[in-house]
Amino acid sequence: MVAATLIFTVLAIGADVIVRSRESDFAFTRTEVATRRVSAAVRQGAIQNPLPEGPYGVRLLQVVDAGRNVVTASRDAAGRPPISSVVPPPDNRLERLYACPAHDGGCLTVVAVRTTVARDSPVVYGARPVPWILAGPYIELILAVGALFLISMTTWAAWLVVGRTLRPVGEVRGRLAEISISDLSSRVPEPSGEDEVAQLAHTANVTLDRLERSVRLQRQFASDAAHELRTPIAALRLNLEEIALHPDDPEVGPAARAAIRAADRLESIVADLLLLAQIGTAAETPEDLDFSGLVNGELRAHRSAAGGPDRRPPITVDADLAPGLYCRGVRAQLERVVDNLLDNALQYAATTVEVRLESRSGDAVLTVGNDGPQIPRADRERVFERFARLDTARSRDAGGTGLGLAIAREIANAHRGSIAIDDGTLGTRFILRLPLVTGPTAMRRNSDA
Repeated sequence: MVAATLIFTVLAIGADVIVRSRESDFAFTRTEVATRRVSAAVRQGAIQNPLPEGPYGVRLLQVVDAGRNVVTASRDAAGRPPISSVVPPPDNRLERLYACPAHDGGCLTVVAVRTTVARDSPVVYGARPVPWILAGPYIELILAVGALFLISMTTWAAWLVVGRTLRPVGEVRGRLAEISISDLSSRVPEPSGEDEVAQLAHTANVTLDRLERSVRLQRQFASDAAHELRTPIAALRLNLEEIALHPDDPEVGPAARAAIRAADRLESIVADLLLLAQIGTAAETPEDLDFSGLVNGELRAHRSAAGGPDRRPPITVDADLAPGLYCRGVRAQLERVVDNLLDNALQYAATTVEVRLESRSGDAVLTVGNDGPQIPRADRERVFERFARLDTARSRDAGGTGLGLAIAREIANAHRGSIAIDDGTLGTRFILRLPLVTGPTAMRRNSDA
């Protein structure tokens, strides 16, 4: 509002100066033309009495001699004393001035012309009344009132616009004040449009979505930990109590081994839960990785287990890996995803595991399939839930913590990728997609390779 006040004040002052200047030039120019004509007539001895009205409506004309007597005048100036007491000097025969107040009030625009350079030369006076609006501070008053009106209208309009603009901000603030950690389901109203307020509301809702998801994951983490740790802790406690009650009993060996297995399972669950809590945080720094090499390394490690003596029958691993595919991520986490997918395929395969790595639509696509039983379509999302088990074949006794696929999906999502289950030619097929690294980094690495 200070800026608006300054602008309108400057405009008002400028308008006043322009109006007065233009009117002054207009009045003096026309009065000077009429006065010079009378002066020329005096020099030529063709003076008239009374003087005719001058051009441009100049009605006040007088010829005054050296004794300050009015020799002749126009009808409107007859019977008046000299219009002005100013006598132009011989070296500057023309003078412009204002006569205010005039003989009958008001102000006059006066031009005085000395007819010759002689000392006793008569002087011709021509005058025009100054418009009343310019004769006093009337124009300034009018401009001041107009400026105040415009400032008031601008202030009112700005108040309406700012109020309408900030009303959604107040609604957002009020809704945010109502949201508490116990209930994060509410969202702030998003006004229509693409202005800054709408973007602020949208950003606030996105932030609330992330916060709600984080709180939900924390609560799920606590619930999962409390539920899943209860069983191995109880088993471990039972076995240890049996050992403590019968320290010299030769049959405490099975109980001790059971306690060790329970402790191992407890350790695995704790490690997996901590990994789930760390995924997507700044705990580890991502880097550009040779994903083809990473998959190949994990595949070599699992091939020995696939054909080992414990396998009846041995599992055949059929692999086709495209070289030179680079992704950005945390190496340990991506190794964990590939390891989980290969472990799952080897665990449930009947005879064959297929592994394919290719580039597709800007993504590195890893497909891991096995010829084991297919997962029903209704359960293909549930297997990615924490501690989800579909049947007795996928029980605790089969090994693992029930967190492998949940960890795989969390890692894929944290790396801006995805993981899903599809029907395979063999049985069940997992498809992992990760964005490829593009640009100079990938080109330099490919050239080095």
